[in-house]
Amino acid sequence: MTFGARMLKTGIAVTLALYISTWLHFTPPVIAAVAAIFAMQPSIYRSWRYFLEQVQTNTLGAVIAMLAGTFFSNEPIAIGVVCILVIMLCMKFKMEETIGLTLVTVIAVMEASGQWGFALNRFLLSLIGIVSAFVINIAVLPPKPKEQFHEQVQSVFTQLSLLLRTAISDEIREKVFREQKQALQDGVASLAAKYKLLEEEHKKLKRAKYRQRRELVVDKQMLYTLQKGFEVLEAVQEHFFQAERTANMNKSYDRHLEKVIKFHEHVLLKFEDKLKPGSWDSTPLEEANDLFMRQATDGYNEGRNGALRLMIVAAAIYDYGHQTARLNRMVEHVDPDEEEIVEEARA
Repeated sequence: MTFGARMLKTGIAVTLALYISTWLHFTPPVIAAVAAIFAMQPSIYRSWRYFLEQVQTNTLGAVIAMLAGTFFSNEPIAIGVVCILVIMLCMKFKMEETIGLTLVTVIAVMEASGQWGFALNRFLLSLIGIVSAFVINIAVLPPKPKEQFHEQVQSVFTQLSLLLRTAISDEIREKVFREQKQALQDGVASLAAKYKLLEEEHKKLKRAKYRQRRELVVDKQMLYTLQKGFEVLEAVQEHFFQAERTANMNKSYDRHLEKVIKFHEHVLLKFEDKLKPGSWDSTPLEEANDLFMRQATDGYNEGRNGALRLMIVAAAIYDYGHQTARLNRMVEHVDPDEEEIVEEARA
């Protein structure tokens, strides 16, 4: 785990919440600190959404807790029943993310046993923590999911490239391969989560311009292409070495996979505007992809042992190449008509 902006901001938010609570003479300030920890979110949109949802569910939870504290005191059974009721209400309103902090508020308020002044104090402490986290998240090193997404695309591709380039030749030690593959799988999953943040930012927080919508489609294809590359890795591991092969077949698969990886690398460089215009054309790859699949089909028709397994691997490589060529077309369309992008997105 690396030290990141979110860790730093969480510490600052906790500090701010503690200072404000002490300044206002609210006790115990630790409630505000806990609320600030829960409320720190990875994007501006999620911070805003979490802030609104927490205000609603904390208010509702605090009111229920005050009433329950008045009539049932702070008996453990009463606190447990109220917690169950609040969880059910949060789930009913589809605000599951707020459950943890809302329960902290409920327990803190019920501890006051119907003393409304103390209960209000506990409720305000939770709000101080939520507001502190929201303000710090926006004011200090605001989240930049788009930049983080593109940086991680490069990182994940580097991992994928290493494993795919050595997959057919089986050069990496087994233990190292397993570790690298797990790291790659985790990276792809993390990338998918970051794309979800990007999608939320564009669709919910602001009215996205056409160019931003187009870029979102490209980002989605970037993620999808990496996922297809990972599928090739799994297909090779699961099926390739269990099939009967010749040395020429090994070279054919290895050579074509190398061609697809290299093209994928060029597409990412083109996206970052690091290549000269027209320096790379997707047509040769598409033709080579078709030729590779036809040759794989011919091998299957020969009736070799495990030929069907090789076809599974060939199909995975073909699909990876197809999605890479598609990504290239999207990257090249700087100002395409909307119909073209929609068509690409639906293909």
